[in-house]
Amino acid sequence: MEKQHLDRILKIRLPITIGVILVAVALTFLISKSERDGVGYQPEQPIKYSHLLHAGQLKIDCKYCHTGVEKARHAGVPSASICMNCHSVARRDRPEIIKLVKYYTDGTPIPWKRVYKLGDFAYFNHSSHVVKGINCVHCHGDVANAEVISQKMSFRMSQCLSCHRDAHNRLPELGDKIKNGPVNCSNCHR
Repeated sequence: MEKQHLDRILKIRLPITIGVILVAVALTFLISKSERDGVGYQPEQPIKYSHLLHAGQLKIDCKYCHTGVEKARHAGVPSASICMNCHSVARRDRPEIIKLVKYYTDGTPIPWKRVYKLGDFAYFNHSSHVVKGINCVHCHGDVANAEVISQKMSFRMSQCLSCHRDAHNRLPELGDKIKNGPVNCSNCHR
């Protein structure tokens, strides 16, 4: 009798149990994909800022607010003083601008929440990409048509490598000015 019971467990219950476990692992992996690669991440910011208005309708260049993008590793987020270049006179009565003015007059940095972040194990330099003419939309999406910023692309190694290996075809607007990027490990893992 015990042999029959054991046979039944091995033939029926064990495969079903293994199948259920595999389905659970696969579902967990798929459901958590956006959390693992950051795609869709959209934190609530301390000031509601519209890229649709500023970059889209007003056509303010990304480099005006993200001042480090051409010179530094990090693009940087705008300080209150950058915003006040326009908002010392423009729309000062709006609730979000009133918050901005308070940060500015108090001398307190705006606690922007970073949307895009690479792991500490990877090195990325904005300036080396921007000075080669690579447009921000290739990594950040069409922010000029986004009211609120969210991470549009995965910043996994495979995404970077696919561009570095095939830059000429992925960035046809740059023509012969663009060359493939380096793919040696030490270039990004320092």
